[in-house]
Amino acid sequence: MSIPELYAEYLVNKNLRKVITQSFPVESSEETQIPISLLSNSLGTVEDQDFLKMTLTAELIIPQTQTHTQDVKKTIPIVQEKEEFILFGAGPAKLPKEVIRTAQSELLDYAGTHQSILEISHRSAEFMALNNATIQKAKDLLNIPDNYKVLFMQGGGTGMFSAIPMNLIGKTGKADYIVTGQWSAKAAKEAQKHGKINQVYPKLDKYGKIPEQGSWKMDPEAAYVYYCANETVDGVEFQEIPETNGVPLIGDMSSNIFSRPIDVSKFGVIFGGAQKNIGPSGVTIVIIREDLMGNALSYTPTVLDFAIIAKDNSLFNTPPTFAIYAMSLVFDWIINNGGVEEMEQRAIKKSSLLYNTIDQSGEFYTNNVEKDCRSRMNVVFRIKNDEGLENDFVKEAKSFGLIGLKGHRSVGGIRASIYNAVLPEHSQRLVDFMRKFQENHQ
Repeated sequence: MSIPELYAEYLVNKNLRKVITQSFPVESSEETQIPISLLSNSLGTVEDQDFLKMTLTAELIIPQTQTHTQDVKKTIPIVQEKEEFILFGAGPAKLPKEVIRTAQSELLDYAGTHQSILEISHRSAEFMALNNATIQKAKDLLNIPDNYKVLFMQGGGTGMFSAIPMNLIGKTGKADYIVTGQWSAKAAKEAQKHGKINQVYPKLDKYGKIPEQGSWKMDPEAAYVYYCANETVDGVEFQEIPETNGVPLIGDMSSNIFSRPIDVSKFGVIFGGAQKNIGPSGVTIVIIREDLMGNALSYTPTVLDFAIIAKDNSLFNTPPTFAIYAMSLVFDWIINNGGVEEMEQRAIKKSSLLYNTIDQSGEFYTNNVEKDCRSRMNVVFRIKNDEGLENDFVKEAKSFGLIGLKGHRSVGGIRASIYNAVLPEHSQRLVDFMRKFQENHQ
């Protein structure tokens, strides 16, 4: 058995006594450290020694007899086992364990096809059934009305920054944009390539608030009104749906879709990249009212034309098959865990834990977003406006089993992204660490 094989066995069951006994016939069960040289000479090659140095820095307690301990100059370190690492990254983000385990168990043979989901044809009966089932799950979870289509597209949210105006602005050549952060600003900039864009209020000095709707200046000829429901970089989230008085409303919900119930009938289009709340990167869900399709600008690429994608049930070209499969598993997980109603209650609990800790820290931690629009998905904060202290926070958090906490490169600071797969107990672990860090660095 090679060292990589031995280590793999350890990772699977952590029962090295049986593994080592098979490789080293012994009579005693006394636990001692096995020298690296002994392992490499007995089990592996020179290449294995390099692998050993890189990987066996984990905790290894290997039962062995004193007869195998003559060479004690280099030994495998023994470290206490760590708790599960929790990912607070903004996206791609944490997936439910159950989803990953199911995907793992089915990876070699999907639905008895003797093919991996990575290999199966998107034209096969099995995949078309999966595609239809995934669409139906989305409809059920959000109570999507019958006059809406659910599309699975590619290009992410950024692709939709172009697809939205190319499909919808042609009616009048004008659109209103509500800019509350970096993503809606990028969307407005992209839309300017395709028509006249009206930002409904002057550019904000800094992001962290949503001006009162009574102050917005809407264009009466706007073909649609666009907003980003949750700004991941700036930690700003709409808690209410904007009123557009009948003008089609477009919602970028890439980072909070399926985290709460929504009245889909108030929207013309809702879209979201999957890689935050509903799956891995690669697929973008689009929910569009049927009457808004069929008016794309002449130069709209075929793969971004909503009407064409809808006509072929998202199978016009090869779709991201694995991403759709994984999204279907996430939908199952949401359904089995109480639906979007329960996701909302968890989001309130998780975000409240963090914001209460920040607000009660005596300005050791600070969040500059107005309280009525603080994000439930992305909690952003600074630590005494001290970049060095924030770097220490990220490093020490990792040793506590908490990763992905560094703020967006454009704004710095700390960002805890607490999407659906991050559980309340995970937020509690972060809060416990925050309090401990403050005690040590006050």
